[in-house]
Parts: sequence; structure tokens; C-alpha cells
Amino acid sequence: MKILLIDDEKNILDSVGDALKRVCYDVITSASYHEALGRCDDSVDVALIDVWLPDGDGVELLKKFKSNYPNLVVIMISGHSTIATAVEAVKHGAYDFLEKPLSLDKLEILLQNINEFISLKKQRDNLLNILEGEYRLIGQSKAIEHLLKTIKKYAPEEAPVLISGESGTGKELVARLIHQNSHRKNGPFVAVNCAALPNELAEAELFGFEKGAFTGAVHSRQGRFRRASGGVLFLDEISETSSSLQAKLLRVIEEKKVTPLGGKNELDIDVRIIAASNKDLNNEVKNNRFRQDLFFRLNVLPIIVPPLRERSDDIKILVDYFCEKYANRSNKKLHKLSPSAISYLESLNYPGNIRELKNYVERILILSENNVINVDEVREILAPVVQDSLNHRSTLKHALEEFEREFILNVIKGADGNMARAARSLGIERSHLYKKLKSLGIERDNV
Repeated sequence: MKILLIDDEKNILDSVGDALKRVCYDVITSASYHEALGRCDDSVDVALIDVWLPDGDGVELLKKFKSNYPNLVVIMISGHSTIATAVEAVKHGAYDFLEKPLSLDKLEILLQNINEFISLKKQRDNLLNILEGEYRLIGQSKAIEHLLKTIKKYAPEEAPVLISGESGTGKELVARLIHQNSHRKNGPFVAVNCAALPNELAEAELFGFEKGAFTGAVHSRQGRFRRASGGVLFLDEISETSSSLQAKLLRVIEEKKVTPLGGKNELDIDVRIIAASNKDLNNEVKNNRFRQDLFFRLNVLPIIVPPLRERSDDIKILVDYFCEKYANRSNKKLHKLSPSAISYLESLNYPGNIRELKNYVERILILSENNVINVDEVREILAPVVQDSLNHRSTLKHALEEFEREFILNVIKGADGNMARAARSLGIERSHLYKKLKSLGIERDNV
């Protein structure tokens, strides 16, 4: 669970932040209103906000967060609160209101309850998505037909599956479809984003830990392997795991046993492993960035999810589907795009694949007031976010990578080469910064 801690008192940021990290929470901190706005995104599960901030009001920040991120759980904290302030905070969506000095025991219990609440909500949403047909592949192209046949062939098996494909192609959807069509469909589907898992927390998160295993471990906690018992464990972006974690994953997968941190006994596990990566793992193995033995163990049943450019015939079907879903979700009249508008969308590049197309369609539907939306209006609405370089996919990708590289290098330079400070400025963990440098081909010794 990822937590954003916002307080202008450095001792609170340090003490509370360190305490939460010791019990395996992913914590980022901010000392001001405006800094917090730049740190929060969809990956944050919980925000702890001090009512009094040096450059803004904590309750106003609560309102803004709840408006931009409706699923974010917000806890307000204050050393000089009033009943009126607490009532106002709860009125605007605060989950709870804590007084300073903070009781770490009370906070940890509260966060445990929130973690369970979020987990149950995800399970509920998963069931609703299944009932509403959300987990289905949309399209009639040959690429999709082949993918569906492969999913149906692999679903009844127990062997590991390795899903490859670019970002935004729907790798997790494919994993869920395999789970949904298998005899494990009534068991849990537990997804782990390995890229968002800090190295220092990865083992505790995956394998669990016993009470007293490390400082701050005041209770035992099941790992993701045990939570997925009877179902599927989905290891997304498996290529981002460290070499030491890869060795431990190999052992667990082969022996079907896991030992929690601080534990003495091996525990049996009953899970099917589905892994995914947006990188070519075979190439990662050749370049000594991924263990060959783990690759062979995972690559028993390989699936390649095609990018949108290889299934452009499906764009019209996808656009119609997104329009219908938006109308149902927002209780609005169904809007449609004209044939020329569809043709325009078919001509665009989608480095973000289906996720990017969906974002474009939703933007069009939100900003247009016409029942039938023509191509000129679509061009105008998408102008701020679309570059009409219709046949320059590699050039655009290169330009984006160059921008990201220069931006990160400038931040590191501004931090005088201090990686911890640079990571805080970027709003990411230091381990994530190292991974990003590696992916961009930047040597740490040269920055």
C-alpha cells in the first residue's frame, strides 16, 4: 500500500515515515501544499494530511485530492484541531481525523483496516467487472482471434504463463481472462506490480513476515503468495525485479513452498503463476539483466499481446465500446463519432496502445456537446495531446525518451548528484530512480 505523508514538521515526516516503511508500506513525503499536489497520483492509496500547511489549507487539499482521485483514502492530522474542523474534513470525504502527537500503534491499526477495506473493494470491483463483461477482449481482427484461442488453450492448464506486450496492450486483462476461464476462477486473483515494489520491501510483501522479524514488525502478515492460495498470482513487470529476488522467486515457484521473513517453517502454497513484461525477456537474459533459469521456468506457456498498430481494424469497435461504457457509467446519452472522426483516430499513433485510445475517447466525450462528433471537433479537442506525426512512431518514442532523460538528469544535477534528494523531487523511491536510469541507459557513475 502506497502512502503520501504531508506535514510541515520534519520530525513527523522522518519518524512516522520511517515507522511505516519498517512495516512494509511504500511511503513518500511532502512538506507543503503545492509539493503534495505534484506528488499525488493514481498509484497513491492513502494520504495523511496535516490541517495546517505553510502554503495552504489541508482541508482544501483534501477537497482537491478527492476531486482528482475519488478512490484515495484521506486521513487528516492536526495538533490544534477543533470539532468544527474535524466535521468539515469528514464532510468532504476524510476517512478519519487523528490528533497529534500521533500514536503509531493507533495509526498502524487504522492503516491495517484501510488496507483490508481497499482489498475488499478491489475484490468487489473485480466481481462487478466480471458480471458487467468488463474482462473481455474487444475486437474482431485476426490478431485478437488468435489471442482468444491461445487464452482458451492455456486456461485449463496449471503451468506458468508469460505474457509479453507493450504498455497499454492489456496484459493484465489477458491474465484475468486466463484466471476467469480456469478451474481456479473461484479463487483469488492477486496482482503485484513489480515495478512499483521497492527492493527493500519486496520479500516481505511477496513472502510475508512473522511478528518481530524486523524493527516495527509488531504483527505477522501474509505475503502475496499466501493470499493468492487457490487462485492466481499475477507478477506484472517481472523484468523489474532484482537478481536476488529473482533467485528467491525461482525457488518458491519450483518448490511450491514459501518461508515468511523471520519464520522457521516452510509453508505450502497452491497458486498458478502468471507473469508479464513490456520488455523482451529473452533479450534481457542475453544481456544478463534477467535470470535464464527463471525465464525458462516462467516461459512454459508464452503469450504475446499485439500492439494496437497491429490490430488497427479493431479501432472502430473499440471506440464504439468505449462510447457505450462511458454513457452507461456517467448516465448520459450515448454519443457517437462520425465515420471521418473514426478514420482520423485510425490514422493516429498509439504508443500507449488501448489505454491511450481509451483516454482520447473519454476526453472527446467529456468535452463535446454534440450527439454525433465530427472530425474537426475531434482534431480540436485532441490538439493539445496528439502530435500528428502519423508515420513517425520510432521518432516520437525517441523524442519522449530524450525528454525524460534530460528531465531526470536536470533534476539530479539540481540535487547536486544526491540520488535520495533527486528521487524525492521526482516523487519516486530511490530504487525506482535507479531502475529508471537503467532503462534509459544512464550509468549511475556518470551522473
